[in-house]
Amino acid sequence: MQKRYLKLLKKIWKERAIMNPIILMDVKSGHPDLNKLLQKLDDYLYTLYPTEEVFTIDLETLSIRDVQFVIAYLDEQAVGCGAIKEINKDEIELKRFFVRDDYRNQGVAGEILKNLEKKAKNQNYYLMKLETGDQQVEAISFYRKNGYVEIDRFGEYVDCPSSICMEKRL
Repeated sequence: MQKRYLKLLKKIWKERAIMNPIILMDVKSGHPDLNKLLQKLDDYLYTLYPTEEVFTIDLETLSIRDVQFVIAYLDEQAVGCGAIKEINKDEIELKRFFVRDDYRNQGVAGEILKNLEKKAKNQNYYLMKLETGDQQVEAISFYRKNGYVEIDRFGEYVDCPSSICMEKRL
């Protein structure tokens, strides 16, 4: 019985993946769907941390060369986003990584992360770093599951008590 159930679940998952694939789109800062997702991310972060511990990006001062954004679409909805930004010629930072609550645990975060890691590797970066907060235990677990290890705080996060910094060799 259990074997039959697992087979049926695999079939449903396969059909669902074909019917509703996760579509990733590279976008420029200022894209309307990106703005909405980033606002949701900021709103969420402000419920967890004091204002001075939320590290946002000023989209007005960015060029596409500074930060490379990607949006994930599922069911024709913008459901997640992420970005990469150069630290130096060898290292890149994962930034503004977010998936809407109602679309979590559906593979969206994994697809965004794989896409950004591949993009970074293709641009000859060998190390991806990131910062997350100590209250975001699901994010910390997700990053560990995907090969990231905790490191000392770096850059603008050095003096932030809630910052957890991680890295992964690409």
